[in-house]
Parts: sequence; structure tokens; C-alpha cells
Amino acid sequence: MHQRLTTSRLLVPLIAGLGAMLCITALSSLGGDDNSTLWLMAPFGATMVILFGLPESPLAQPRNIIVGHLLTTAIGLSVAALAGVSPWSMGLAVGLAVGLMLATNNTHPPAGANPLVVMLAGEQWDFLVMPVAAGAFLIVAFGVLYHRLISGQRYPNRWL
Repeated sequence: MHQRLTTSRLLVPLIAGLGAMLCITALSSLGGDDNSTLWLMAPFGATMVILFGLPESPLAQPRNIIVGHLLTTAIGLSVAALAGVSPWSMGLAVGLAVGLMLATNNTHPPAGANPLVVMLAGEQWDFLVMPVAAGAFLIVAFGVLYHRLISGQRYPNRWL
């Protein structure tokens, strides 16, 4: 019994790390050698922790990942367009993002950073499509395949 627990305690993190590594490697490879097409943003790294380490969590479910990233990015872009970028507007954008994720039941903590990413990098509306929408959909698709074929964990628990 003790041996099984020890093996499981080591194997689960290794499998989660492998999934995260493969997913980020795949997304970063899509950009090509010149990185002319961006498929990554920093909050996707945090999404890996939840999707591969805690796939049963409500925060890891497809709707939470996709809508969470899209909603918060759109908020960051909107606030930047309407109010510019300042400490006040960055705080407003993150506050709105957190509140709307919770109010719509689409909470995905890594997406809380998206307004800051958008505002600090000076991103435009095309950022919402690439890398955010395309990346979030690919991450979920990769997670479904990975968990069904490799990790053996049930994912997703719910789609909507």
C-alpha cells in the first residue's frame, strides 16, 4: 500500500509535467522558427498547472479556460482603448475581469493576468484571436487528447 502511494505521488506530477511540456512545446512550435505567428502568452503557462495538474477542478474545464481567457483579454483591450494605460486603468481592468469571470461562472485564475499582459504590451484587438482564442482552443483540445490517451484521468468533467 505504501509503495503504491509513493509511486502515485511521483507519477502524477511527472505525467502532469509531461503534459504541460508537450502542450507548450507544440504551441511554441506552431510559430515557426521566426516566431512571426505568436501562439503563446505567459498566462498559458499557468493554465498548464491547472489543466494538467488538476484536470478535475472546475477551473480547468474547457469553458472556464476558453471563456476565461477570451473575456479577460477583451476587458483589457476595452479598458485600454477607452481609458488608456495607467495604474488606475490596469487595476480597473483586472477588477472587472475577476468580477465578470466570477459573475458568469467562467473563473480561470491564470486569465486574471490577461488584462495586464494586453495593457503592458500594448496589444491590439487581433491579439484576442491570436494567440488568445486560437491558443485556448488548442490547449483544451490537447488537454482532452492527452488525458484520454496518456494520463488516464477523466477530462473534461463538463463542457458547458
